[in-house]
Amino acid sequence: MDTGDYAIIVLVVVTLGLVYFVFNLRKKNMAQLEEKPVIAGDDEIAGGALDPEQFEEPDDDTLDEMESLLKDAAEAQGLDYEE
Repeated sequence: MDTGDYAIIVLVVVTLGLVYFVFNLRKKNMAQLEEKPVIAGDDEIAGGALDPEQFEEPDDDTLDEMESLLKDAAEAQGLDYEE
């Protein structure tokens, strides 16, 4: 065997090692993708509100809380909130 034959053997071994490494890396990445949480919009949520009519007219507590939130947001921006 001359040096050309040794070079071919080394190249084949390196190539097989790289193929093994790439497939193991792919396997790890696929496992990580399965463990990650679902991105918003990609998941499917079945069903709906049990009583959707409850959202049509807000109660007084909800309106008071919204007013408070709007006042806080306006103050944070340096604005005056008027009813």
